[in-house]
Amino acid sequence: MKNVEKYTKQFFEAPKTAMKWTQKSYIDKAPQWCSVDLRDGNQALIIPMSLEEKLEFFKLLVKVGFKEIEVGFPAASETEYEFCRTLIENNMIPDDVTIQVLTQSREHIIAKTFEALKGSKSAIVHLYNSTSLAQREQVFKKSKQEITDIAVFGAKLCKEYREKTEGNFRFEYSPESFTGTEPEFALEVCNAVLDVWQPTADDKVIINLPVTVSHSMPHVYANQVEYMCENMKYRENVVVSLHPHNDRGCAVADSEMGLLAGADRIEGTLFGNGERTGNVDIITLGMNMFSQGVDPELDFTNIPEITEVYEKVTRMRVYERQPYSGQLVFAAFSGSHQDAIAKGMKWREDGKCEHWTVPYLPIDPTDVGRVYEADVIRINSQSGKGGIGYLMETKFGMNLPPKMRETFGYHVKSVSDHAHKELLPDEVYKIFMDNYVNVTSPVNIKEIHYVQTSGIEASVTLEYNGKTAVVTNNGNGRLDAVSNAIKSYLGISYTIETYTEHALENGSASEAVTYVGISDENKKQYWGTGIDTDIVNSSAKALISAVNSMLTKS
Repeated sequence: MKNVEKYTKQFFEAPKTAMKWTQKSYIDKAPQWCSVDLRDGNQALIIPMSLEEKLEFFKLLVKVGFKEIEVGFPAASETEYEFCRTLIENNMIPDDVTIQVLTQSREHIIAKTFEALKGSKSAIVHLYNSTSLAQREQVFKKSKQEITDIAVFGAKLCKEYREKTEGNFRFEYSPESFTGTEPEFALEVCNAVLDVWQPTADDKVIINLPVTVSHSMPHVYANQVEYMCENMKYRENVVVSLHPHNDRGCAVADSEMGLLAGADRIEGTLFGNGERTGNVDIITLGMNMFSQGVDPELDFTNIPEITEVYEKVTRMRVYERQPYSGQLVFAAFSGSHQDAIAKGMKWREDGKCEHWTVPYLPIDPTDVGRVYEADVIRINSQSGKGGIGYLMETKFGMNLPPKMRETFGYHVKSVSDHAHKELLPDEVYKIFMDNYVNVTSPVNIKEIHYVQTSGIEASVTLEYNGKTAVVTNNGNGRLDAVSNAIKSYLGISYTIETYTEHALENGSASEAVTYVGISDENKKQYWGTGIDTDIVNSSAKALISAVNSMLTKS
């Protein structure tokens, strides 16, 4: 690409650490979660949420289980301020939920912030100022000491306003653009703020290390986090928080590695909404833990409902391939994938295995409110017999013989290919019913009478080419006798290769379904299915359906 020489690394590597985080292979407990959907997520919307929409979203976040929710930047707009006051004055904040608000290190903004929080039972005041080299040089044109002074000034003001404002308040500080800041300087600023706030076991302080803009690979960020955790003052009384953005597509990896490196808390949003490429997606983080048997302590058992509310109030759309949440993330179109999933599900049913290990499905879709028939097996021209057969069995109760699955699978794929679209389950079922079940043309069986002789004698009333005839023939069983009558009347030859039957459990409990496969003199196979309340009649209907297929396709 042109202009590559324009770019260089904008991050600063941490002084050498032990990199103890690299010895851990997974996160073994849930972090403290803080949703920033109503502040960071909201400010990234083309049309910010109204007061009513923010209230609806807040209720959803509480229902999901967030105990810390950043509700806005009260000094930024009247809606932000009014939302905060509405929550407090109408007693809408559960006793176990703490709200959080953001403020710059400027006195009039801090004053407005505490005014908005007056009477709050539990609130976090989140103070920030930018510390990166780029911001110091280009935006503020200030020295390191002057930047530190801004942070200390704000920290002192927060203490003063806490003492004179009704309510219960904790503090959080962010060296904004941490990832573009020299780690030693970021540590210096954070320690200066901590010296003002003097955290204790009963009054812990949150130090947030934001990936305001992602500049590096995740392991670099993890080393920065480990350096801060190991060298920060008052560490036992500090909650180290992460706020990763997704500019490099690494927000989830940054978060997971940062937690391994010693962080305690994550700030993020549902579905990753946020400035530019967004924040870390808390659903993905939580479900990653869930998929390895660790309780995320958030309730994502109804992701479709969460998606519905989110899309309504934000006017954003959840991408179809969004991990765990998208409409297509559990969908298998590939024939080999469908076959493996179907066999994995069958193995699970038969083996009663303790843990979920189904191929291609990292979690059970039903655990997040999805259903197999609608979400897992999706039918198009790339689908295979396994997936189509699985769909027919699980949704419609049709357990097709293996070779019939293959024939029907090619039939369905051909329809999808020519229509150039995905086929819905009901469309697949209609193809089956129209082409294989109780087919009455060109030959139709009107009625059959059986007589027990040395074998079985069948008198079959047939309609063919506008004529009706009664044909009698013998066989070693009812179906064989009917088959011989059909052969003699039509002057055709075929062999019954496959016969299976079962109750149609997903329909009427009184119906039976029969599958018959026949082959002609050239060994080409044809299939028919019969459905009737009487198993003998369903067998005859399956046979004549197969014969009709042979007559029309040979």
